[in-house]
Amino acid sequence: MKYDKPALTVERQIQQLASRGMAFADPERAAHYLAELNYYRLSGYWLRHEADHASHRFLPGTSFEAVLDDYLFDRTLKLLVLDAVERLEVSIRTRWAHVVGLRHGAHAHLDSALFKQRSQTWSHPTAVAKLVSGVEDSRERFIRHLRHTYDELLPPIWASVEVMSLGQISRWFSNLRHAADRNAIAEPYGVDEVLLASFLHHISVVRNICAHHARFWDREMTFRAQLPRKHPEALVASLDPSGPNSAYNTLTLLAWLIGRTSPGQTWVQRVAEHVIQHPPAAGVMGFPTNFSQRPIWQHTTEE
Repeated sequence: MKYDKPALTVERQIQQLASRGMAFADPERAAHYLAELNYYRLSGYWLRHEADHASHRFLPGTSFEAVLDDYLFDRTLKLLVLDAVERLEVSIRTRWAHVVGLRHGAHAHLDSALFKQRSQTWSHPTAVAKLVSGVEDSRERFIRHLRHTYDELLPPIWASVEVMSLGQISRWFSNLRHAADRNAIAEPYGVDEVLLASFLHHISVVRNICAHHARFWDREMTFRAQLPRKHPEALVASLDPSGPNSAYNTLTLLAWLIGRTSPGQTWVQRVAEHVIQHPPAAGVMGFPTNFSQRPIWQHTTEE
């Protein structure tokens, strides 16, 4: 079947939405946002307001302003997520390089014997080649100095790690051959190496969603993080196993990890306040009604 729908002017977009039952308090303001944000991007935010996805008729009371509020809420939420991811990414890079470098030497990342055999998702030669490419493209002064001064294929591990993405460090961590190394890296985060590997993979996917400006708040995550069953108790008691793919669980995992890496941080408080200030958010994101009484989220809201 060929696609035969024509492009619509912003004015026609508003007319089409109005014909389907969407109200506009300020059509001129709506026209501005449709021109800046893209009809198709915003359509992901009005799907939950549709009474029928076939006809695209809206539920009674649906307004453009409510849809825009959802969009702006999600935008701020994604910035909060990226704030947490930045802290975690820097932390895991540092701990990985510190443990592996101390135990196995400055160029341990070049030693294939320290890493697992080839799989569908991992190959040490491929990982090294990608790292070499990242080092060659880097404009960091310390990277350029090390490249031009020393003979090794890559700078020492504590420098090379600085050009790794979160997705890369997730794979370099999970493919360390020895569980003792992985557990030594995981220990400060209060979880074992199996859980940390799963958390890092999941959060790297979430990071990409947020960094590329996709919709986050009501998304069911395609890669589900493995949830702990018994330990750590505070994390287990804070998660919601009935909604394993929910944004709530993702935020709870981030809150746990940030609590371990940044004592005294206000991130958890800021997330809780942001959710409470937007009434539809808690239900859409899978927040339990008693979330503020769960260990990680306690004392983040006024009673």
